[in-house]
This record gives sequence, C-alpha cells and structure tokens, in this order.
Amino acid sequence: MKPVPNESRFPTLRLAPALRASGLAAIAVLGAAGAVPAHAATPATLVSGASQRCLDVAQGSQQPGTPAIIFDCHGAANQKWELTAAGELRTFDGARCLDVRGASTQPQAIVQSYTCNGGANQKWTLAPNKTIVSAQSGLCLTVKGGASANSTGIDMWRCEGSTHQQWAFGTVTPSPADTQAPTPPSGLAIDALACRSATLTWKASTDNVGVAYYDIYRDGQALGTVNASTLTARIVLTPGASWGVYVNARDAAGNVSQASTSLQVKVPQCQVDTQAPSVPTELRGTIAGTTATLNWAASTDNVAVAAYDIYRDSVRVGSTGSLGYTDAGLAANTTYQYNVAARDAQGNVSPRGTTLSLTSGSACADVICGTAQVATDTDIPWGLAALPDGTVLYSRRDARDVILLNPVSGVKKSVGAIPNVQGTDGEGGLLGLAIAPGFPDQDSWLYVYHTSPTDNRIVRLRYVNGALDTASLEVLLKGIGRNKYHNGGRLRFGPDGKLYATTGDAQNGAYAQDKNNLAGKVLRLNPNGTLPADNPFGNYVWSYGHRNPQGLAFDARGRLWEQEFGDSQDETNLIVKGGNYGWPNCEGVTSRAGAGCATAGYIAPKTTYRNSEGSCSGIAIVREALYVACLAGKRLYRSDISGDRLINARQFFVGTYDRLRTVEPGIDGNLWMANSDAAGDKDSVPNNTNTRVWKVTLKP
Repeated sequence: MKPVPNESRFPTLRLAPALRASGLAAIAVLGAAGAVPAHAATPATLVSGASQRCLDVAQGSQQPGTPAIIFDCHGAANQKWELTAAGELRTFDGARCLDVRGASTQPQAIVQSYTCNGGANQKWTLAPNKTIVSAQSGLCLTVKGGASANSTGIDMWRCEGSTHQQWAFGTVTPSPADTQAPTPPSGLAIDALACRSATLTWKASTDNVGVAYYDIYRDGQALGTVNASTLTARIVLTPGASWGVYVNARDAAGNVSQASTSLQVKVPQCQVDTQAPSVPTELRGTIAGTTATLNWAASTDNVAVAAYDIYRDSVRVGSTGSLGYTDAGLAANTTYQYNVAARDAQGNVSPRGTTLSLTSGSACADVICGTAQVATDTDIPWGLAALPDGTVLYSRRDARDVILLNPVSGVKKSVGAIPNVQGTDGEGGLLGLAIAPGFPDQDSWLYVYHTSPTDNRIVRLRYVNGALDTASLEVLLKGIGRNKYHNGGRLRFGPDGKLYATTGDAQNGAYAQDKNNLAGKVLRLNPNGTLPADNPFGNYVWSYGHRNPQGLAFDARGRLWEQEFGDSQDETNLIVKGGNYGWPNCEGVTSRAGAGCATAGYIAPKTTYRNSEGSCSGIAIVREALYVACLAGKRLYRSDISGDRLINARQFFVGTYDRLRTVEPGIDGNLWMANSDAAGDKDSVPNNTNTRVWKVTLKP
C-alpha cells in the first residue's frame, strides 16, 4: 500500500480541552512528563495527547475484533488498560488484548480488541516520547487521520512522535454517578424500503450528560447499534415480514431510554410470485389410541415451500414447516379424513393431496388425550391461576383486569381492575398471577406482576367473595426495570413457601450481570414482600444473567425450571441458588462477548430452541413432564424430566391454536392453555384481539 503523505493524514486540529464543561470525568495523567513505567500494574485509562480523549473499545463490546477508538473519558472497563510485564495491553479486567488485525505489519493496519493469545501483534512498548510501539512491526499506535472526534478509529503508522501518537496512562475522577436515562428517540421513518434492506432514520434523544449509542430493535429482537453521532441506520430485512421497528437511546453510563414508538414496516417480496407449490404426495399415517401421526413427501416450488397445512375432515387443524404432524386428543372410535396442502411465502397454496382415512382407538394411548375450548376473549390472557374450587382466574394484559372463569358453565366475569397498570406499546401491562398454597383459607391474597408508568412491580390484593379488594393492595416489590419489551412477568410459589418472579433485562443487557439490579433475574421474596434471610446475595436476587425470563415451574424434587426468551435462541434452564446463566455474554450455547459460554461459573441451559420454533413463555410440570407454550413456534413442547436432563422431546398442536402463551397445571392433573393472537399482541390497545382458553386432558 502506498503510504499516505503525513500532511494529508494529520490535518490541522482544533484541540479539545482536557476538562469538558459537559460534566464528563476529569483526567489526571500519571507521573511526571516523560516518565515511562516498565508496566502499569493497575488498569488505567490511556489518554490521547492530541484530543485528551481515551483509548476505548467501541460500544463497550467484548466481541473479539471490535475496533479500538477514542472516546470521551469515563473510566469504564472498556477504557481501562493494563500494560503487563509481557508487553500486552489488556482491557476488560484482563479478558481482552489490544491487537493489530490480521497480524499486519503495514501502515494503516486496524487496531482492535481481541482474545489474548500471546502473539507478537499483541505486544507493545511505551517509548520515552510517549508513543506506543508495536513489537512486531515497529509502527506506532495512531489516531486515524489525526482526527479528534469521538469514535475516531485507531490504526498503525510510522512513528513520528506527533501528539496523535502520544499516549499517557491516566486516572479518571468520576463525576457523580449518572443514573438518568436519555429521552426516547422520536420521529422514526423508513426510506429506500426494499425486500432485504431499508434505511431507518430518527430524531435525536437528549441526555443530562450525552447520548452515546442508539440500539435498533424489531419486536424485541436486536437489529444493531450505531454511535450517537448518526441518526440513521441501514437495517437488514426479511422479505414479506411485518415488523415493529423501534430505537432505544443509551448513554456512556449504560442508562437506556424507554423505547421510541414502534414503526410498523411491511417488507415487500423480492419478486412477484403467483405459482403455487406442487401437491404434497405419499401421505401416510398411523394411529395409536387417540393420537394420529402423519408423514408425507416434500412439495416443490419455483421459489420455496414455506409451510404445509394439515386438514382433518376438511378443516385446517395445523401448520408445520416439517414433513410430519402429530394430531393428539382425538375422539375415541372415530374415523377421520386427512389431507395436506403446501403453500409458499406469498400465500400461493397448492391443491390438497390425496385423502388418508384413519380410525381412532377406544381409549387414550398417548400423553395427551383431548382438548376442549372453554372460553374466548378479546384481550390477551397472560397470567393464569387455577383455584381450589375448579374455577380459574386469568389476567388480561391490555384490558388490565382479572377474569373469573367457570369451566363447567363457561361463564366468565371481571372481578376487578388492577390499579396503576400501564402498557408499553409492546409486551408490558398486567402480567403474571399467583396464589399461595394456602389459598383461600390461610392466604386470600392474589399476587400480581404488572408494569406501572415507571417500573415493573409485584403487588398483592385480597380476593374476597369473588371480587378483588383494591383497597387492600400492597406493593411488595418495586423498581424493577421496564421497557417496551423484556419485562419478564411470571410468578410461582415454591415448595418453600416463597414467591419467585422472573424479570426481564429492560433491554439493557448490563443489568443482567449486575447482582444489585432487579432486572434480568429470577427473584425470591417472602409472601409479605420481605427479604428471605437465605437469599444468596443479601437482596431479592435468586439467579442472574437472564435476558427475558418467563415461565417458572417446580418439579417433584422441588427444583425450579425456567423458560427464557432469547435474541436468537430460547433457553430452558434448571435454576440453582445464586446461579449465573450468562446473558449478555452467552446466549444458549453461543458466545457473544468476553469468554462467552466458556466463562467459569456460567450455567448452560438444559435445552434450546430456535426463535422460529420457540419464543416460548409459560411452562408447567405435571407428573414429571415439562410442558412449554410457544408463541412464534405456535406449538406445545413436552419433555420428560430425567435427573437433570430433558428427554423424549415432542411437539403438539403445531399451528393448531396459533401463538400459545400460557400453560398452567390444573388442580385435577390436567392443563390449562391460552393463546395470544398475532393481532394486538405487540401493542397496549385493549380488546383488539381474538384469543381462547382450553382445557387439555392428559393421560393419567
């Protein structure tokens, strides 16, 4: 590569003052001028001589390969460096090393944070003229182009001793702790919408110190992050998808704003397709008792087959992307006619294939013996509690009231609204319900998890004579982080008489690893809201490192199982006291930052699901079998609990009942199940959806 002339790389600069009036931390350079330590035994900042900004790992990411930049000094872990006796510049408490990308020895080679490996491209010398010299190439660590702006990159260049190449170890005198989050971004707009990409723009947030980053999401899933210097991002889309896109602002202290209003994006297809798939063939099946198992040969399509629809007696009863389907809970001694059609992503549907006739047996021979619809609703049933008299209470997320359902008569009525509930234009609102084991004689309280205007909280109020006594409401625990998504919300009493709750990370992954923060956790509290003396950290935290935990259930051995929404894969976890489940550094079995899933002490999930087959919320355990209700997957998983493992995993009701959100054990050893229709699922508008509640009969 031809060297760039010095005068073009380093234009005349307007130097930034060392101490900024914006409230940023003050910098003190260690030692007398020209003093060079053999090595810095204590991590400290490295301050650029030209700009007085600090050497920084972009966005605080521990992902190997993250570029090094300069940024306003704040003294966080991504700005603290230790020059070791071996000549490494280590950051993130020694977890990462300053590295020349690709071990390049050429000028303009990019400098990054990377896994420490002892390579020559990770060895440095602090020279007497305050330059930092690569032991491999002899080139100097340089602020790219001689610029001084935040987020300017770092590369290698010939050692010339300019201020853009001078660095000094310093300390940061922190300003008072910044706990104020930025305001939500606004004015979202889409430009250049195509089938696989678009340009998203928004208006700036404000912050008491300064916005550092913007995080872009679609329906709770991360799309990317940009520096605050830009108010636009190119986002990658899926053809034909319908997404709610939004943005959160984040400051350098890690405070995350509430989300912007969602922008609904309907992604066009990449091409016009009017050709239907071929007809599915070779339909075959068996029946055992009241469960039918079907298989067929694959269809073909000019683009791709998206799914297969299964018809029983001319009524669609399921949809799957695989070549098989299980139809459970049939009536005994009944003949059924099955056929299958294929469809593509643009809704072109093949004719149905040949009909297969199957006759059920005289008795249930499988684990699921039947389903019966008990009720319909116009809001989202979220939490559900089976009462000792056989009736059911369930919460309506957006309508913010609690319904009493009599499954024998089918009659339902509202028993009262929960005060101070506020939705989030996403997945907040009136969420989990629980009753204590002594209900109603020893404990007439109904325990509730809900979103308020300022936080998520756990409250209780008395349920007396078929009505909620709102005057009796007690706030048991407040201050749990809230956001548009990632609110957690399930409650479950344990065999120890304690109340357990799941809390989301409020779209701030750092909260999950902070044992002093209530977000991204499984919490444990006494029924009256006081702190149990035997909690592991002297606070309400029982386990941590969770992204958006949902369902909780105890097995016959008194062990706690938990279901968790992931960014790309869901988890089923066996929760232990004080356990760290890895988020945001580890998700499922995939490393995301730092040492990732190999980090000592991280606890691996017992099973994982892809989001498209999962997005699972409620769980229930009946007779040592775990049942998992899934939204995007539109199915119910069942696995046997064997020791510490989940075995014999099966799928039921795939595409039959749309998005399954809640599954709960009944007092009779069967299941309650409720769905969450896609319409109205991602907003806080009451009574704008069509949902159902079922009783699922299990084999004794």
